Amino acid sequence: MEVKEFLIDEESTIIETMQQLDKVAKKVLFVIRDGLFVAAITDGDIRRWILRKGNLDTKVKDIANYNPKFLLEKDKTKAKDFMKKHSVEAIPILDKENNIVSVLLWNDEEVEPKRNLNVPVVIMAGGLGTRLYPYTKILPKPLIPIGEIPIVEHIINRFHQYGSDQFFLVVNHKKNMIKAYFNEIEKPYQVDFADEDKPLGTGGGLSLLKGKVNSTFILSNCDILIEEDYEKIYKYHKKENYLITMVCSLKNIKIPYGVIEISDTGEIESMKEKPELTFFANTGMYIVEPKVIIELKENSAIGFPDIIEQYKSQGEKIGIYPISDNSWMDMGQIDDMEEMRRRLE
Repeated sequence: MEVKEFLIDEESTIIETMQQLDKVAKKVLFVIRDGLFVAAITDGDIRRWILRKGNLDTKVKDIANYNPKFLLEKDKTKAKDFMKKHSVEAIPILDKENNIVSVLLWNDEEVEPKRNLNVPVVIMAGGLGTRLYPYTKILPKPLIPIGEIPIVEHIINRFHQYGSDQFFLVVNHKKNMIKAYFNEIEKPYQVDFADEDKPLGTGGGLSLLKGKVNSTFILSNCDILIEEDYEKIYKYHKKENYLITMVCSLKNIKIPYGVIEISDTGEIESMKEKPELTFFANTGMYIVEPKVIIELKENSAIGFPDIIEQYKSQGEKIGIYPISDNSWMDMGQIDDMEEMRRRLE
């Protein structure tokens, strides 16, 4: 990877920085002024800014760290120990004039600490998958292959890498095929099933887990992949003492038309040529406290967003954890599924 891909000018906006972070697929960029290295900015810096309701048009220079870690060329042999000590995944190597001559990356397997996220994971796997017809005429959505394994196994493998080994699948449509698949494969984790006798929505099926899930758990749809640090999301949820934390992805959409706003008298009030809309979208992954399962009505269909609305109206603490657009893969529709397949293969 070339050095220039890690560089962002201090006059760039936060949105431009997030797009650049997605491009390099790392968690840090190095900030330059007049071509020289002056600061660093991480995905964590941006996340904290967003959670403080900071403006996304803000300049990088307003939130970057102007006391960044770096090494001089003569010391680059110490890079591995330096990165381990300071828990950074990329370090710039500078010459005497503060020019970045190279960027050293750590070896993930050698440097990353052991994952210890021993949290149950609930996957809603009972939907009809009508948007993926005709695939779902033959297979239940969780078993649609992405590469050599089904989407639901990709999801489970991601969580298992972080230390989770207890999974609950709420199943309905073609449920026997899903059960048969997991009974046949060798797996280093436990999968239990909760059978819906009737469709209970993305939230109601949790009532089937009363007495089975008694601790904080992760809830996921069966058609998404989140490429983030799950342990970091869980710790944030606990630190903020939320009842539910929704993982949200920043979306930036450019409207390909001139947008017109009209006044009450029918005259043109304003015109915006090809505006960009920025908003947070619900990815379908949550961290949830067991109280939600305990208080759910049995056999009552409800969507999980409706559950969130009910708790919000009661004054409960509901939070979000922002991630970048590139960290969220969704196979809810055929075009999205092909894009996920392309990225994973």
